Amino acid sequence: MRVVVTCGPSYEPIDEVRRITNFSTGELGTLLANHLAKSGCEVVCYRGVGATTVERVTGARVVPFGTNHHLQSELEVLPERETVGAVFHAAALVDYRVKSVHTAAGNAVAASKIPSRAGELTITLAPYLKLIHKLRELFPKSRIVGWKYELVGSRADVLAAAIRQLTESHTDACVMNGAAYGGGFGFLEPHTKPVHFADKPALCQHLSKWLKTKEKK
Repeated sequence: MRVVVTCGPSYEPIDEVRRITNFSTGELGTLLANHLAKSGCEVVCYRGVGATTVERVTGARVVPFGTNHHLQSELEVLPERETVGAVFHAAALVDYRVKSVHTAAGNAVAASKIPSRAGELTITLAPYLKLIHKLRELFPKSRIVGWKYELVGSRADVLAAAIRQLTESHTDACVMNGAAYGGGFGFLEPHTKPVHFADKPALCQHLSKWLKTKEKK
């Protein structure tokens, strides 16, 4: 089975030397790509260039990406997307793009490298279209698994957010984690109770088994 895994952070440039990004090591997606490759899947791993994990992708093809748009563009040119059996979207993509940069006097700054003598700056951020909302269009025949990482709230709040993601993005399952969820990971499919896993290896093993189960149907 052909499988796509995204992992690691994206970034959004402020100028040609500065950027905003997310704290993401890319470890979970890397471990998942390796696990799926060992199970016999043909894996393409789209990995953010800012990933810091020491884990290396083995047995899968790696496609590096920088920005959200870069990742989407790479997915769009993937040959024969209709034959991809599953997409695991674990990448931590930025939620905002840099709309403008202004000096304290209100003057727009568009230099390739904003000089430090420019003083205090105001950066205006605009929401980025979430790639997960495009995945069903790009991979209409694939099983799609999204991620919901939350820091604030309760496990019930994370569950509610995961249900919204399933509905709005037309995905097949969602992995939940983060401080709001608590230790470990949750796995949710529509109209079912979430299943809990204590660590990354246990989650990867379950996702591999889940995929094989879906493949038989």
